[in-house]
Amino acid sequence: MTPHDKLYALKTALQKMERVAVAFSGGVDSAFLLSVAFETLGNRAVAVTADSPLFPERECSEAADFAGQLGVAQTILRFDAMEVPGFSKNSADRCYHCKKALFLGIKAFAQEHGIPFVADGSNADDTGDYRPGMAALKELGIVSPLRDAGMTKEDIRTLSRELGLLTWDKPSFACLASRFPYGQEITLEQLAMVGQAEQVLLERGFRQVRVRCHGGIARIEVPAEDRRRLVEGGLAAAVYEAFRRIGFQYVTLDLLGYRTGSMNEVLSGSRKA
Repeated sequence: MTPHDKLYALKTALQKMERVAVAFSGGVDSAFLLSVAFETLGNRAVAVTADSPLFPERECSEAADFAGQLGVAQTILRFDAMEVPGFSKNSADRCYHCKKALFLGIKAFAQEHGIPFVADGSNADDTGDYRPGMAALKELGIVSPLRDAGMTKEDIRTLSRELGLLTWDKPSFACLASRFPYGQEITLEQLAMVGQAEQVLLERGFRQVRVRCHGGIARIEVPAEDRRRLVEGGLAAAVYEAFRRIGFQYVTLDLLGYRTGSMNEVLSGSRKA
């Protein structure tokens, strides 16, 4: 199927839903889904965005700007992941419990407003890594129209560009909890440190970044083509000093560079499948 065939299938599925609440983070996938849903259903499609320490302020701000420019109604739900039992202990199934609690809140909002469907932005590429949160979505009956239509990240970026969405080339983002090794306790202080550290890199022109937090050690991941720029000139020293002011004791650069799910590399093959 071509991307346009998949887009037709997506619109057809949305039409059958009649009303839908889109879990909208402001990222590439959920922005595309929200745009198509609003085009297809008009004001029968609404956006629901979580306000949480798991997401930097810039993400929430960009989500609000996008929804406002699109003209779609957006609701902001306060979500405190630290109140989710076991979340801070950061076990390997942390994402399951967190995602379930978050979408229970979104589903309650939808039911209160007579909206029969809650949709998330999972795509066809999201089945290849260890993603326990997907099980929570299935249990709650959350629909994933992009994935059901067979849309890959490349399809979504291509179609987003054709639609004139400014998010078409936005770097991938995942919640800040994904920056911590399983078993290391997650605290509000360290979530804020990670968010601030990544902002330091973004403000210096790096687009795709991850700062993994190993206690007092920050492990920077940037694409291979950006590693040289990071270590040459005076940039490395400036980044080091900025990270130290934030609260990290040591600052390291990952030799393999940026990659999604690097914290899952310690899991067995069976758990990653």
